[in-house]
Amino acid sequence: MFDFTSGRSREGPKRFLSDYRGVLQADAYSGYDHLYVDGRIVEAGCMAHARRGFVEAEAEDKVNAGHAIAAIRRLYAIEREAKDLGLDADARRELRQRESLPVLHALQAWLAELRKTTRPKSLLGKAVGYFLNQWDALRYFTGDGRVAIDNNRAERQMRCVAIGRKNWLFAGSEEGGHRAAAIYSLVCTCSLIGIEPWAYLKDVLQKIAEGVDPATLTPRLWKAARATAEAR
Repeated sequence: MFDFTSGRSREGPKRFLSDYRGVLQADAYSGYDHLYVDGRIVEAGCMAHARRGFVEAEAEDKVNAGHAIAAIRRLYAIEREAKDLGLDADARRELRQRESLPVLHALQAWLAELRKTTRPKSLLGKAVGYFLNQWDALRYFTGDGRVAIDNNRAERQMRCVAIGRKNWLFAGSEEGGHRAAAIYSLVCTCSLIGIEPWAYLKDVLQKIAEGVDPATLTPRLWKAARATAEAR
């Protein structure tokens, strides 16, 4: 689901997640920090964001940055193994506890020592600082098999917005921004569950014009109805 705000202040997330309780996986953007204060929302970090800092630091320190990248690569290899084996959430958690957590603890200890001899404002220093400062959030996925190692799935959906901005630049108004968010929500959901967006929108708009309740035409319900009709 996409949401539109006129700026990047913390009021947007606060409004959108007003009564939410559970896990929120995101990068370390400070505008989310207030959401975790009372404990009803638990922070899960993004390993891809942590890795990005070390990739950028390779230019100035290939050996140390490369060591961190190799450790993170091992974490992703474990995730691929879980996917290939088709593990459910409980089995994925067990695998992560057995194999991923030791890798993370070893990396944390090594980075803590490296931090003592690294300039904080260097690219490597910033990468090390990000990882250690976000430690609890970055390791959260090892204790919950439902949580991904990163939030790349959401980031990939945001790419269409970034690319689109180069083509049409403006939403026209704040109301136009809210409408765009609704359209992105539908189109990206279609893409994620294997529906051709144009076919969906064309059929749904026609059904709404005929008086069909829009609540029965969400992408998932529409797909299920089509599957049932085709099975008859």
